[in-house]
Amino acid sequence: MLQIAWFATKLFFKGKLLRDPVYFVRQTTTGIIIGLLILIFLVQFQTPLWLTILVSSTTTGTMMPFLMKDFKMK
Repeated sequence: MLQIAWFATKLFFKGKLLRDPVYFVRQTTTGIIIGLLILIFLVQFQTPLWLTILVSSTTTGTMMPFLMKDFKMK
């Protein structure tokens, strides 16, 4: 497993892992921004910190597969 991760990491830094890196960065940034907005929105209502983090991270985590459904690797 570590060899596979090491090989993928080397390909990523060489620029040979992703077909469209701009799409990957755009979709990842979209997910992060939505997660941060949810986090900030819930903090404004003074909900407990553990609940705020739980809701925002769960929402972001369930959103990412839908954002990355057209993601292609070389």
